Amino acid sequence: MTTVKEIEMAIAELPANKFAVLRTWFEEFDAVLWDKQFEADAEAGKIDAMAGKALTNLKKGKCKEL
Repeated sequence: MTTVKEIEMAIAELPANKFAVLRTWFEEFDAVLWDKQFEADAEAGKIDAMAGKALTNLKKGKCKEL
């Protein structure tokens, strides 16, 4: 089995063009995982309190446009 240290060493040895490909792949991979976790948390009600607080603050005018 490959260890994290072995993966780190292999990545450190990549030429710049291969590292760029890896970085792009990893960013996309990480985004998919994050989206899945967010969806699971939302379905489980884990963000309801935070969303409620944000809506309350919006109604009270405590938010500003980005």
